[in-house]
Amino acid sequence: MSILYILAAIFIFGFLVAIHELGHFLAARLCGVDVTEFSIGMGPQVWRRESEKTVYSLRLLPIGGFCALEGEDEDTGNQRAFVRQGFWKKFVILAAGAFLNFVAGVVIILFLFAGATGFYVDQIAGFEEGFPLEGENGLMVGDIFYKVDGWRTYLRGDAALFLQFNDGQGMDLEVIRDGEHIVLEDLPLYRGTYGGVSGRFGLSVGVQTVPATFASRIQYTWFQALDFVQQVWFSLYQLVTGGVGVQELSGPVGIVSAFTQVGEASETVRLAVRNIAYFAALIAVNLAVMNLLPIPALDGGRIFLLLVDAVGMLLFKRTLPEKYQAAVNTAGFVLLMGIMLAVTFQDVWKLFQ
Repeated sequence: MSILYILAAIFIFGFLVAIHELGHFLAARLCGVDVTEFSIGMGPQVWRRESEKTVYSLRLLPIGGFCALEGEDEDTGNQRAFVRQGFWKKFVILAAGAFLNFVAGVVIILFLFAGATGFYVDQIAGFEEGFPLEGENGLMVGDIFYKVDGWRTYLRGDAALFLQFNDGQGMDLEVIRDGEHIVLEDLPLYRGTYGGVSGRFGLSVGVQTVPATFASRIQYTWFQALDFVQQVWFSLYQLVTGGVGVQELSGPVGIVSAFTQVGEASETVRLAVRNIAYFAALIAVNLAVMNLLPIPALDGGRIFLLLVDAVGMLLFKRTLPEKYQAAVNTAGFVLLMGIMLAVTFQDVWKLFQ
């Protein structure tokens, strides 16, 4: 069964990358920019069809694809070249890949939630003996978590996650009580010893069920997508602040391995399909967010250079020459490939430990 999960993971990951490139392709066509080649898959060509302006191809390895734009890095003299377009057309084309990845994630979640009977949110279920902050001016059983240290708690599990990473030096909490938002800033809520176990905050997290209706399915589909976005930002924040180490990073091999573990841990095939689809939605939103980071070679890096050009044109009537932008993107690509190789090596090493 493992080989089926591995093949499914490779297909899904490749499909999501291909969706990303399709976003660039559709946006380029919409904005009147020529596409020299649009390919599904990588490696040797197995099928090719050429139109007047675009080569469409299928390639052997189902690990993504690419969308080659006319004049992507240099002026070819063609009026329909990418570099000759205005700010907004370039922005739309560059952002379209991440946008379509995000939409793909939302669509998957919507299908998964279509048959839901209810949704679960975190609430305070009780307090340990000796908890000092119970009461109307503090916390009460039934309070629904809304934010923990500024992080929004959209769905079940969020509150426990953010509490886990709290440094134990007090925190900001926002809860909902009887429909009213109550903000408790710099709450003197410290890790202590409760029930003979140290490191606890003295409260237990339970769940409240929200009935599934057409409106709540739409609402919680959106909440789940936003929660995925927040998880990416929270992970990056923890990486920068030292909350997690670089050994926690995963590349394609790690993602395929995670897909396989999700499938094998499921009790039935139907549950495995649902769990893998849920994980695919998470990866789709991850790809959208990560691609928009202002890092050279990524779409976000190119959008950042686009903004630099706009500011330079506004203030100095000059833009950064394409050759320098290409050099920055090339250097960024080489750096990212180096990081990807290191992460892949780490993923492979974990598999054999």
